[in-house]
Amino acid sequence: MNRRKKIKQLLQAHAKKASAKLAPKKEKYISKADRLKLAAETDQASTTASQA
Repeated sequence: MNRRKKIKQLLQAHAKKASAKLAPKKEKYISKADRLKLAAETDQASTTASQA
Protein backbone atom coordinates (compact mmCIF):
# COMPACT_ATOMS: atom_id res chain seq x y z
CA MET A 1 0.00 0.00 0.00
CA ASN A 2 1.48 3.34 -0.88
CA ARG A 3 1.60 6.34 1.41
CA ARG A 4 -1.15 8.28 -0.36
CA LYS A 5 -3.57 5.37 -0.13
CA LYS A 6 -2.87 4.88 3.59
CA ILE A 7 -3.47 8.56 4.34
CA LYS A 8 -6.67 8.58 2.28
CA GLN A 9 -7.90 5.46 4.08
CA LEU A 10 -7.20 7.01 7.48
CA LEU A 11 -8.99 10.24 6.59
CA GLN A 12 -12.01 8.35 5.30
CA ALA A 13 -12.18 6.29 8.51
CA HIS A 14 -12.06 9.43 10.67
CA ALA A 15 -14.74 11.10 8.56
CA LYS A 16 -16.95 8.03 8.84
CA LYS A 17 -16.63 7.99 12.65
CA ALA A 18 -17.35 11.73 12.88
CA SER A 19 -20.48 11.47 10.74
CA ALA A 20 -21.66 8.47 12.77
CA LYS A 21 -21.45 10.54 15.95
CA LEU A 22 -23.57 13.28 14.41
CA ALA A 23 -26.17 10.89 13.00
CA PRO A 24 -29.39 10.46 15.00
CA LYS A 25 -29.43 7.47 17.31
CA LYS A 26 -31.33 4.41 16.16
CA GLU A 27 -34.10 3.19 18.41
CA LYS A 28 -33.43 0.00 20.31
CA TYR A 29 -35.23 -3.04 18.92
CA ILE A 30 -38.29 -4.12 20.90
CA SER A 31 -39.49 -7.66 20.37
CA LYS A 32 -43.05 -8.39 19.35
CA ALA A 33 -43.85 -9.97 22.72
CA ASP A 34 -42.55 -6.90 24.56
CA ARG A 35 -44.59 -4.58 22.33
CA LEU A 36 -47.74 -6.56 23.08
CA LYS A 37 -46.96 -6.47 26.80
CA LEU A 38 -46.45 -2.69 26.71
CA ALA A 39 -49.69 -2.23 24.79
CA ALA A 40 -51.58 -4.33 27.34
CA GLU A 41 -50.12 -2.32 30.21
CA THR A 42 -51.08 1.01 28.64
CA ASP A 43 -54.61 -0.23 27.92
CA GLN A 44 -54.95 -1.40 31.50
CA ALA A 45 -53.61 1.90 32.83
CA SER A 46 -55.99 3.93 30.67
CA THR A 47 -59.02 1.92 31.76
CA THR A 48 -58.15 2.27 35.46
CA ALA A 49 -57.55 5.99 35.02
CA SER A 50 -60.90 6.50 33.30
CA GLN A 51 -62.75 4.59 36.04
CA ALA A 52 -61.21 6.59 38.88
